[in-house]
Amino acid sequence: MPQIRHLTAYLESFAPLAYQESYDNSGLIVGDPSTEIRGVLVTLDTTEAVVDEAIAKGCNLIVAHHPIVFKGLKKLNGKTYVERTVIKAIKHDVAIYAAHTNLDNVTGGVNFKIAEKLKLQNVRILAPKSQVLSKLVVFVPTGDLSAVLDAIYEAGAGRIDTYEHCSFRVGGQGTFKPLNGATPTIGTIDQDETVNEQRLEVLLPTYLENSVVAAMKRAHSYEVPAYDLYPLNNANQTVGSGAVGELAEPLDSAQWLSYLKQHMALNLIRYTDLPNHPIKRVAVCGGVGSFLLPDALRAGADVFVTADYKYHEFFDADGRICICDIGHYESEVFTKELIFGHLAKKFTTFAVILSQTDTNPVRYF
Repeated sequence: MPQIRHLTAYLESFAPLAYQESYDNSGLIVGDPSTEIRGVLVTLDTTEAVVDEAIAKGCNLIVAHHPIVFKGLKKLNGKTYVERTVIKAIKHDVAIYAAHTNLDNVTGGVNFKIAEKLKLQNVRILAPKSQVLSKLVVFVPTGDLSAVLDAIYEAGAGRIDTYEHCSFRVGGQGTFKPLNGATPTIGTIDQDETVNEQRLEVLLPTYLENSVVAAMKRAHSYEVPAYDLYPLNNANQTVGSGAVGELAEPLDSAQWLSYLKQHMALNLIRYTDLPNHPIKRVAVCGGVGSFLLPDALRAGADVFVTADYKYHEFFDADGRICICDIGHYESEVFTKELIFGHLAKKFTTFAVILSQTDTNPVRYF
């Protein structure tokens, strides 16, 4: 039977924990990663009621979007709903895992799910992250090139947006002299050696540096391969905040609000003045998104769909864009479908169940 660690490794293969924000607490919050999985309950939030639902349905793992624990717990005496939820989960051997901002920040993640619900086209990251890419340069004997390339590709290097196996290489000559104590693959102790080599360059996610370099060394025939690692400021087009795309056909202002309400199953929309031209380009951000307003403007978005806008922040629209605040829960509730879709396709030896518990703490009159 698959263990919890197998499921979390799969989730982290497309939503790496390295991409969560500094304030976040994604990952396995409660439970032993070596526990065999009997069933998985997928939810937006973990509450006492959700733990009860997991117990009733025979699920010993809850996969949520929002972490139940954001800050360190100094006591576990049941005084708060967080403590009570954690205590109940531990008592009943129910593990809790959260994929939060790491799932927000990847192509195909939370914001792309919103874009899918709105039927947007040409969807891309709204604010790509920089300083999350590195370049590996390694000097490889010509005969080792294929083996080294295969190894570093397998370890996760050489992918640029929707392309993989990307590399650059140029031929040259490498020189070295083995000293006493060396066990050279090529050459003789105390004699200068010249070898036809390839300078191989590949991009890789920075968080994979150690594993890619280790794979390269295993495949390389040299006792001590020569290589360089460079941090890059390039924006990674597959990692970042928000998303932006276009409607298949422009909508006028009156149509847009009805369209948004229908496709996101909304009871309420708080919005600023609508544009006096057809709406075509739409920027989105699940949860708190006011920090992305400058990016939405730079992207030429007609509307910005997000949540948790404060009163004075609405003034920042300033007639340049329509801000549509649809509510935090409402903007992210379909994340359950996103996670469920991944897990149900990958794992077939246990039940993956969508939670039926309504965890929205906000009520409307």
